[in-house]
Amino acid sequence: MSIRIGNAPCSWGVEFAGDPRNPPWRTVLKECAEAGYKGIELGPVGFMPEDPAELGDALADEGLTLIGGVVFRPFHDPAQWDDVMDGAKRTCAALKAHGARHFVIIDSISPRRAPTAGRAAEAEQMDLAEWAAYRDRIVTIARMGAEDYGLIPELHPHAGGFMDFEPEVERILAEVDPSTLKLCIDTGHCTYAGFDPVAFMKRHMDRITYVHFKTTDAQVKADAIARRTGFYDACGQGIFCNLADGEVDFPAVRDLLLKSGYEGWCTVEQDCDPTLDVSPVGDARANREYLESIGFT
Repeated sequence: MSIRIGNAPCSWGVEFAGDPRNPPWRTVLKECAEAGYKGIELGPVGFMPEDPAELGDALADEGLTLIGGVVFRPFHDPAQWDDVMDGAKRTCAALKAHGARHFVIIDSISPRRAPTAGRAAEAEQMDLAEWAAYRDRIVTIARMGAEDYGLIPELHPHAGGFMDFEPEVERILAEVDPSTLKLCIDTGHCTYAGFDPVAFMKRHMDRITYVHFKTTDAQVKADAIARRTGFYDACGQGIFCNLADGEVDFPAVRDLLLKSGYEGWCTVEQDCDPTLDVSPVGDARANREYLESIGFT
C-alpha cells in the first residue's frame, strides 16, 4: 500500500498559533514521532518556526516529513482579506521551503454559521453576489499557491464555516475547474455536516488529492446539534473521538482508496481541547494502531 499516515498539531489542541494553551511545538513533533508517525502538518502558521533552518533541523531530529499546511482563515469575510492573504502567503512560503505540497484551504468558523453547525436545513446561505465573491477569493488563493509556490491547492469543507454542507461543496466543485482547485476531504467533517464521506468520496475520487482522517462520536454529535453547541465547545465535549470509536467506516475508506489507486498521505486529525485532561500522544498512538489493524501501514 503506497499510502502513508501522518498526524497534525490540531490533534494536540493547536488551532491558533498564538493560543497560550498550546503545547510547545517541539513537544508536538517529539510526541508525533513517538506515536509512530513519519509525517506531520505545519499547523497554524506561526506555531512552528518560520525559519526554515530551525524547523528543518527539528523535523530531521524526529525523523518527520512536513506533509502540508492549512490556511484556516475567514474567506467568508471580505473585510478580513488582508488576514487571509497574510496567512496564505506565510503558509505557502513555509511549505515550499520544506518541499511540502499540500496547501489546504479552509473557510474558518463564521458567527453566522457556527450556531447551525450540523444543522444544514437551518444554516444561513449567502446571496448570489456574496457567494460569487467568496468563491473568487478562494480561487485567488488557490491560484497563488499553485502558480507562485508550486503547491497543490485543496479545498477542505469544515463545520461552522460557509463551506460545510454537501450542497455548497458540490456547488463550488461544479463552478471551479478541477485544474484550479483540488479537494482535501475530511471524513469527520463530513459526518458532522450530515453526509456520508464514503459516498461523497466515490463521486469525487478524481479530484481528491489529500485526505484527513477524523471521526465523530454519534451521541456527542447528536447532543451538540440538539443543544446548538458551538464548534469548539463540541470539541471539548469529545465530538471528535478516536478513529476506532466513531461513525466513519474506515475499512470502507481504505477499500475505496485502494481501489482508486490513491497514493500519498492521509493525515489523522483529532481536534481536541488542550485544557482537558487528555493524552494526545496516547490518542495518536491508538489511532495509528487502529489504522494498522485495518490494513494501513
